[in-house]
Amino acid sequence: MSGGSQKSGGVRQGAKAVGQTLERALDPLTSAIKKASGQKAGAAPATPGKPGLAVSPLAVPFPRMKPIAGVEVAVARAGFYKHDRPDLVVFRLAEGTTAAGVFTRHKIGSAPVDWCKRQLGGTGGDDVRALVINAGCANAFTGRPGADAARRTASEVAKRFDCRQRDVLLASTGVIGVVLDDRKITAKLPEISQGLKPGHWDEAAGAIMTTDTFPKGAYAEAEIEGVKVRIAGIAKGSGMIAPDMATMLGFVFTDAALSPGVLRSLLSLHVRSTFNSVTVDGDTSTNDTCLLFATGQSGAPRIGRVGDRRLADFSAKLEKVLLSLAHQLVRDGEGATKFVKVQVSGAASPASARKIAKSIAESPLVKTAIAGEDANWGRIVMAVGKTEEPVSRDRLAIRFGPHLAAVDGAPAPSYDEGKMSAYMKRPELEISVDVGVGRGHAAVWTCDLTKGYIEINGDYRS
Repeated sequence: MSGGSQKSGGVRQGAKAVGQTLERALDPLTSAIKKASGQKAGAAPATPGKPGLAVSPLAVPFPRMKPIAGVEVAVARAGFYKHDRPDLVVFRLAEGTTAAGVFTRHKIGSAPVDWCKRQLGGTGGDDVRALVINAGCANAFTGRPGADAARRTASEVAKRFDCRQRDVLLASTGVIGVVLDDRKITAKLPEISQGLKPGHWDEAAGAIMTTDTFPKGAYAEAEIEGVKVRIAGIAKGSGMIAPDMATMLGFVFTDAALSPGVLRSLLSLHVRSTFNSVTVDGDTSTNDTCLLFATGQSGAPRIGRVGDRRLADFSAKLEKVLLSLAHQLVRDGEGATKFVKVQVSGAASPASARKIAKSIAESPLVKTAIAGEDANWGRIVMAVGKTEEPVSRDRLAIRFGPHLAAVDGAPAPSYDEGKMSAYMKRPELEISVDVGVGRGHAAVWTCDLTKGYIEINGDYRS
């Protein structure tokens, strides 16, 4: 190496050192963020999602999932992304398939959300024949042109599958403010029709990814009056995830025979403790959609009343599938390195406990402390108190895993910084808070906040 090169290299190193010193002095949180984001440097690159994103260190393998009778799927590249990747999924469903949905409460819902709500509203959902999902374009905040594009998509798929356009449901994810070019979907329908096949859940889950770094799936089997039924679900979501609903697309299929009313009741019940109990960044999307389909192909007796005792096992297994998918959303939180359960007890009511837990889980100060592996329970106190929910300051207790940090409204006498620091290095953490006023309890799952979140969202459209 020449002397000039050595000199310039020394200058660069000196400048870098000065920058790092200033950064630590001016913003301690940045140091914590950098530390956390560096933990995933060795992760392997993701495949179907956005190029350049490393697979989340919290990723879980895609499960083995059996086909669902009455469900066929095909995947294609429609060209909504500049790079080469699948971005279109079409499900064909058996005649008589019932369906129900839960959607975002965002005041600016997307065209596909409006379409599904219209088709499933009232007594709808008694014969759904197809589901069309595209990634790369949300078709949200697009006015009448976006609604027309959604209608044309449903119409073309209906012609191809010989059904009514009202029997076709739609879902989109991607950039807001861009009208869906439905011609790209129509052009792929011949290829889709030829490629329809049962199973292949991993391909479908990969094709709906945006900033996701791994495909998400869950599977379970249950019994209804001695007959085995299958439940399979896929989901996408990584950022803009907050309760009511988590920003995500989720699609669950079963071969059980259930009326639309039963599906609506089950989905509404279990979404509360699953998709509406996770948060990555506190933001809610325009496109959040969770759809539940029942093909009735298992041979199990048809259930038309949600209070039917024969539903007990199915209901429990459905909640298990939804919770697994919800947890995977958090594990794939943009830039996440920690999977965190926030549990609140002793609240005035379950609703109060949920509000407190959400406040803790969404606090940037709490989340960056977790990223820096700092058990800063003072930030927990802050997040609890700002909710204005009933709490007893003198009975407040805080734990990080098994380690007591505060008790009776003061630092715990047994507090051990060494043990606490060792615990905070784990990839999966639990924060427990007792607010000392009642018996209400709730749990919310979240992740840490790292520099990776900023990097991913800073160039989302590029």
